[in-house]
Amino acid sequence: MSAQNYQKFYDQFSVESVEQEMLGTLEKGFNVCEEMIDKWCSDPTAVALRHESVNGTSSAYTFVELRDRAAQFANYLTSQGIGQGDRVSALLPRSAELMVVILGTLRVGGVYQPLFTAFGSGAIEYRVQQADTRLIVTDPANRSKLDDVEGCPAVLLVNAAQAPEQYAQEPDFVTSVYNQSTEFVPVRVGKDEPFLQMFTSGTVGKSKGVAVPTRAILSFYVYMRYAIGLVPEDKFWNVADPGWAYGLYYAVVGPLLLGNTTHFCEAGFTPETTYQMLRKYGITNLAAAPTAYRMLMANDDQLGADERFNLRLASSAGEPLNPEVISWVKRRLGCPVMDHYGQTETGMTACNHHALEQSVVRVGSMGFSMPGHRVVALDADFNEVNEGEQGQLAVDISNSPLFFFPGYTWQEKEPYHGNYYLTGDVVLSHGDGSFSFTGRDDDIITTAGYRVGPADVESTLLEHDSVAESGVVGKPDQKRGAIIKAYVVIKSGFAPTEELAETLQTHVRSRLSTHAFPREIEFVDELPKTPSGKIQRFVLRNRARDEVDAY
Repeated sequence: MSAQNYQKFYDQFSVESVEQEMLGTLEKGFNVCEEMIDKWCSDPTAVALRHESVNGTSSAYTFVELRDRAAQFANYLTSQGIGQGDRVSALLPRSAELMVVILGTLRVGGVYQPLFTAFGSGAIEYRVQQADTRLIVTDPANRSKLDDVEGCPAVLLVNAAQAPEQYAQEPDFVTSVYNQSTEFVPVRVGKDEPFLQMFTSGTVGKSKGVAVPTRAILSFYVYMRYAIGLVPEDKFWNVADPGWAYGLYYAVVGPLLLGNTTHFCEAGFTPETTYQMLRKYGITNLAAAPTAYRMLMANDDQLGADERFNLRLASSAGEPLNPEVISWVKRRLGCPVMDHYGQTETGMTACNHHALEQSVVRVGSMGFSMPGHRVVALDADFNEVNEGEQGQLAVDISNSPLFFFPGYTWQEKEPYHGNYYLTGDVVLSHGDGSFSFTGRDDDIITTAGYRVGPADVESTLLEHDSVAESGVVGKPDQKRGAIIKAYVVIKSGFAPTEELAETLQTHVRSRLSTHAFPREIEFVDELPKTPSGKIQRFVLRNRARDEVDAY
């Protein structure tokens, strides 16, 4: 199937053409579970989810089965007085139960709130308190993280019989949910009402809330269809964890909106599990963060000299790919890989589109505006820059009918200037409507595909009795893109030892997240600061970069 011309398609694009693909409407609202599942139930054999467990056993769930399970969970929620607009969370691995919780919450008109399984109690506590979360579904492996969560909502346990004795009285997921009726009429909610409650890290203060409205599914559809290039025959796998935006938006919601089977690998990412999934399921369309492709390339020796995969297309999001990785994917995985750009706030907005023929695809470029969006680069005076100039990437809201971000849930930050949404990312304009990422104008750290706000790590370090001050930055790293490094000033009476560094690392792992702990800690006498007392992270970033260069 030949690709359509990008510019012609972009110029002629209409929101109505996507709205026609949905059961609901912008005028009357949507039920996102209905759009993802019910729409495809006319074929009772159509598979919605293929799940690979940690021990290597596999399971398949049809759209009909997930519709019934979602209805049962929706009925359970109703029995608990939980309904439209209420936040429901899952602290679960990539399992069938996770999918049921997401779908059932959406079916009842509720708002699904992801909790990444690597989060510590502090990160969980902040999110559920902010969102006034009504229920957390978790499993024995993660249940203890909730013990220190002040004001913890009600808990529903998957495999409660395997939980420690102190949780014996908590309700079991299977007995509580799967005895419910399989009939539940989906509740449609308005186009501007939320169906997901996300949180995204910032550089100042706590993570910011992002309530995603139902009309965002139109944008998700366009991304899957034209940037990912998904077709009905594809066997699609997005490696990203549904605890984060890219995994939840485009490993769960996106593929099911198009009626495609999606794949869950419950085991954490390793080159071994990834290669096994590609082989076992004959994956034809793959999406992952750049760190995944870098790790696969670093473990090329696990592949046979002449091994071939069924891959047709690959996509990457989170940070630019370098030429070596792009060349390796083409040579060893046997398909082209395209860079895509987006944020938790906006979903994907600039892409190298698999299903649209662009005038040029530049290595490391984020590509062109996704249909339904107009992205631009602005100078310091908020004027659009010329070819060859750098500026802050922004979305021209009045010319972006698929733009859906309503502002941060609790007004934590003002992200707009006039008619522009400001991304905080600095890009180079190529003058033809495409852009290349050059850096952040704030201090967000992208490590192994995860975006980490240094303020969260710094505040967690300050919880420890030994820490007086800390400055956290990203240090360039070949495999992860960057690692988190903390420069720490300790209080008198404490010694700057390796043992203390390990203690602080363990503290951040348990209180914040296993992906957000500082892999390096350097004890210093003082931190560089502005006259007003603000930490000059750019000085620390330069120092960390110089350490790499010196090595």
